[in-house]
Amino acid sequence: LRIVGTDGRVSEPLAGLPAVSARGQGGLLDVAVGPTFGQDRLIYWSYAEPREGGNGTAVARGRLSDDGTRVENVQVIFHAQPTYDGDKHFGSALAFDRAGHLFITLGERSDAPMRPQAQDLGSHMGKTIRINADGSVPADNPFVGREGARPEIWSLGHRNMQGIAIAPNGDVWTVEHGTRGGDEINLDRAGVNYGWPDAAYGVEYRGGPINAGNTAREGTEQPVYYWDPVIAPGGMAFYEGAMFPGWRGNLLVAGLKEKHIARLVLENGRVVGEERLLTDLGERVRDVAVGPDGAIWAITDETNGKLVRLSTR
Repeated sequence: LRIVGTDGRVSEPLAGLPAVSARGQGGLLDVAVGPTFGQDRLIYWSYAEPREGGNGTAVARGRLSDDGTRVENVQVIFHAQPTYDGDKHFGSALAFDRAGHLFITLGERSDAPMRPQAQDLGSHMGKTIRINADGSVPADNPFVGREGARPEIWSLGHRNMQGIAIAPNGDVWTVEHGTRGGDEINLDRAGVNYGWPDAAYGVEYRGGPINAGNTAREGTEQPVYYWDPVIAPGGMAFYEGAMFPGWRGNLLVAGLKEKHIARLVLENGRVVGEERLLTDLGERVRDVAVGPDGAIWAITDETNGKLVRLSTR
């Protein structure tokens, strides 16, 4: 975990982080500045946590030291359960809503025996999670009090979500990887089932159908939008800046496979247009963010990755 200064200088890795399982798709996953950072300097990050018998996604928080070289008073505030010995589909993206709740996206760990856990309320796998900033469970979470359900769950039926964004009106949006086809954008509502693996728009990597090719199932929600062929979506952000006024309210999605940023035009909760940005960059785009001045920032996922700024000047 490093800090990039306004002059473009990259810091040494921050000291004080807990151990990380860095095999396969594991590693450090996402980082978020806490909503009260100005008072307490708390930062939050998700990562693949090594455990007895395997690993799992975890979320920790800690105080960034005054000199910006280490994280202090580290607390692990969430451990995804169950533990599994695998190296794929950890998720994970983080976002705070305006009330200070922390949303966490989790993959279903990919392997065939784990897929059904996306439909199991007793498992965190394949779920969007909602907790308070200290790791406690909000009393109004949709499955609080349901026997056998994990109270942290916000929604279920997801495959591998690596992007989340809170809309200006407070709605939660997530984006997830499909298989061969079927990358999805979802308006992620409390208690809703988004179908995986019982309904999907992709096929298996080896070419066979998923669940007999069903793209819908009673009791599950259809995606707002999906890509086929896939773009392999990473992070995403809503654009509300002043630099590109015509893009206000648009959703920006990082594309790994297709090496671009997708700019999606929304109207009444639906996608009505798409433009692809940074297509000449030629690098896998892992994440996207909007700066205070309205410039768009993207980070690429390469051996010598770049931090890129898109602006009008």
